[in-house]
Amino acid sequence: MSAIFDSISEPISRRVTTGLTKIGLVLRSRAWKGAGSAGITPTQGNALGMLRDASDGMKLSAVAKMLGISAPTASDAMNALVAKGLVIKKAGPDRRSINLILSPEGETAADRTREWPDFLADAVETLDADEQTTLLRALVKVIRSLQAAGDVPVQRMCISCRYFHPYVHEHGVNPHHCAFVDAAFGDRHLRLDCAEHLEAAPEVQAATWQAFTSRTESAT
Repeated sequence: MSAIFDSISEPISRRVTTGLTKIGLVLRSRAWKGAGSAGITPTQGNALGMLRDASDGMKLSAVAKMLGISAPTASDAMNALVAKGLVIKKAGPDRRSINLILSPEGETAADRTREWPDFLADAVETLDADEQTTLLRALVKVIRSLQAAGDVPVQRMCISCRYFHPYVHEHGVNPHHCAFVDAAFGDRHLRLDCAEHLEAAPEVQAATWQAFTSRTESAT
């Protein structure tokens, strides 16, 4: 009987893509709703969220890169936030560069952006611990593939970090090692955006990816 469904069903990759597209539509709708009530755009809200996680501020080029937008678009967004009093331009260490940091009002506004995807977090919470870990690992793989194809900007994920060493410990629960904190951790601890991320050399990333995808850890 399963052969019948195989013949009449779309490839599972297509069905998964349909599901992700539906989630993306809802995320965009919620972002516009949350941004509109805050008097900003979703892009400006995402920029505030990034600056909130950058204690030393960010350069405009870094903002553009992380958001996957052009420099002029990033400049327009940041100038609007400066005009609203949410972002402050501060001289960088070399005196010729400008760092963008949040004002106290900007920190409050940035905190509100955390609430925009709460509905999705609540939905993910309906999954058990093993399912959440499996989903996180799968998302890491998908994002990495999109990143390699140039479809998404470079993300500060564990798998591209020089501190990340996959499967160097014997136990199945926490087989990976983070050299930054010098501690073992598991797939459930993988980060998609880590402030301490330090990009590894391309050849190191390739070897790390091979090691990471060659095995599957126990989620329990």
